[in-house]
Amino acid sequence: MSHISNLTSQISKILIANRGEIALRIMRSAKEMGIKTVAVFSEADRNSLHVRYADEAICIGPAPSNQSYLVGSKIIKACKLTGAEAIHPGYGFLSENAGFAREVAAAGLILIGPTPEAMEIMGNKLSAKAAALKYNIPMVPGTEEAITDINEAKERAVEVGFPILIKAAAGGGGKGMRIVEKATDFEEQMHLAVSEATSAFGDGSVFIERYVTSPRHIEIQVLGDTHGNIVHLFERECSIQRRHQKVVEEAPSSVLTEEIRQAMGKCAVDVARSVNYVGAGTVEFILDENLDFFFLEMNTRLQVEHPVTEMITGLDLVKEQIKIARGEALSFKQEDLKISGHAMELRVYAEDPLNNFLPDIGTLQTYRTPKGNGVRVDDGFEEGMDIPIYYDPMIAKLITFGANREEAIERMIRAIDEYDITGIQTTLSFGKFVMQHEAFTSGKFDTHFVGKYFNADSLKNDNEEEAMLAAITAVLLLQKEKTKITNVVQNTEAVSNWKKNRKKYI
Repeated sequence: MSHISNLTSQISKILIANRGEIALRIMRSAKEMGIKTVAVFSEADRNSLHVRYADEAICIGPAPSNQSYLVGSKIIKACKLTGAEAIHPGYGFLSENAGFAREVAAAGLILIGPTPEAMEIMGNKLSAKAAALKYNIPMVPGTEEAITDINEAKERAVEVGFPILIKAAAGGGGKGMRIVEKATDFEEQMHLAVSEATSAFGDGSVFIERYVTSPRHIEIQVLGDTHGNIVHLFERECSIQRRHQKVVEEAPSSVLTEEIRQAMGKCAVDVARSVNYVGAGTVEFILDENLDFFFLEMNTRLQVEHPVTEMITGLDLVKEQIKIARGEALSFKQEDLKISGHAMELRVYAEDPLNNFLPDIGTLQTYRTPKGNGVRVDDGFEEGMDIPIYYDPMIAKLITFGANREEAIERMIRAIDEYDITGIQTTLSFGKFVMQHEAFTSGKFDTHFVGKYFNADSLKNDNEEEAMLAAITAVLLLQKEKTKITNVVQNTEAVSNWKKNRKKYI
């Protein structure tokens, strides 16, 4: 961080510029460190758990995020009002906004995150590639610059070889991305990609890559301090996705050899070093069917799926972020870090898997979380709360940990069965489908898992079977209860006699 020296900074109060489960998760680590917390909230979140948990809370505007959580000036003003020295942006919202990072520094505050320069370079896939190339990081064959001329782009696509992928330089989440199988489709798909990128990111620049037909999405967690130390915390497998967005993550990956793990880890550290990275970040790679890996991008923030890394390393990544922001050196070296056990994470979304994962809204009529050994739930809701329409539909992150992958999967299935949510549709049933599918349990899957194996009918059949079993069980219980009542009636005289005679035994 350009505004943090190697001298330790005092942080006694942190404002969390976020909401829901990630705000709560950050607050809990801060509390353990003896640091006070400030919540900011929109009018829609006035009664949210993160607001009640914080030491102080300030309303920063109406429900729409562009009038509240995305207004940096309101967040900085809240910092000044409460005397908070630092801001933790969580993920999403302003977490990778270089302009906001500069405003924070100009206000004399500490942003718990990387430098604005690192955000800018890694926030654009082309400049990120250029930075990574300095360290000879493996890249998917394609263009190294933005292309706007259709004819030139088509020529380059032919050189790379179909199928190709057209990708927005400025974004992510699958927006501005088009797979093109043959040259005759190229022009139309190029126009669509540019249009979508412009609409989503205000930047229509795109580039071309060879399309990896059976890709796995592997990412490496990195930490860098202000003293030049950078380490990696091993990998996370994030290949179970819908609409190019993750739903199930695990650590470690079931397919990486120790040799590949070390090679990817070194590349991730080099990518971070290329921008003098400070804080927690994630370097994302694509792995092909031959287990060759290629650099995709770097996310300059805490990831949604960071808990699985915490489970296998024993580290608290939020605490590490805060220590780094205070100017402390990392207290461990790469050789001190070891993988212990296996962790799974299911993102529990308010979405209907039977209806193309479309978001669902409503009231959490029932909300009971699973418990027990090896189960962790990061959430921001409770029974009776409404799912707001203004924000991401994620309700919680369900994480399980086991001595090995099999135990982590078994615990996830058990935890899903215990997770009781009514009033809305969720991805819990989809998570169970994944955990029980042979392609997943064998480790032989890729980012096309949903398209290859999942359809509404298969889940519907499972639900119908469960409903039938539940109905049969209910009937049997009812019959048993009736039998019990009959027996009680028949034995009434005997019970009465015992009651009449019991005084003699007292």
